[in-house]
Amino acid sequence: MKKSFAVFGLGRFGGTLVKALSEEGIEVLAVDIDEAKVNAYAEFATHSVVTTEIDENILKKLGVRNFDCAIVSFGDNVKSSILTSLLLKEVGVPQVWAKAHDDYHAKVLEKIGVDRVIHPERDMALRIAHHIASKKIIDHIELSKEFGIAEVVASDLINHKTLSELDIRARFGCNIVAIQRGKEIFVSPSPDMEILRGDVLVVIGRNDDITRFDKKGV
Repeated sequence: MKKSFAVFGLGRFGGTLVKALSEEGIEVLAVDIDEAKVNAYAEFATHSVVTTEIDENILKKLGVRNFDCAIVSFGDNVKSSILTSLLLKEVGVPQVWAKAHDDYHAKVLEKIGVDRVIHPERDMALRIAHHIASKKIIDHIELSKEFGIAEVVASDLINHKTLSELDIRARFGCNIVAIQRGKEIFVSPSPDMEILRGDVLVVIGRNDDITRFDKKGV
């Protein structure tokens, strides 16, 4: 079954999100108060709507409760972001994500029950920092303040060793959930799978444990 998303706010982040979701074949509802922005992304959105205000009746008319997830991206308009997020939760949208302008905004969003608070600038900065600091980590995404998922390139240190021999979970407290080898991806690899130099290991665990694994285990 196709996923469906509603995106409220078509600034740089929201607009890019609409385009990216559309390219993945996902049904997207694009909503903004600015007609020019709505027109700019209408070709990518499954449905696009201009509305001067957002209240419970409008959300019900849009049928947002039938979408899998709603993403609120109103840029610097903190008040509209909080109000829209709250209304989306109240009308019964299964998942509500919201872009935070700053830490205070993020705390309020968490308090009203937003399922995921997005910090685009901070998250991108952290990913770049991890990439710069390590020659082996090619990407890192923080799932929370404690946990993350990273793509780590296997070096000569573990070339031709199996996952059971490495015993990464016991030694470092993190798990290899997938291995990419060229164009092939092995999800939930078996313990006897042999790792080759250059394999991309998808590792999940505490951020500190992933860092230890990068420095000492791979």
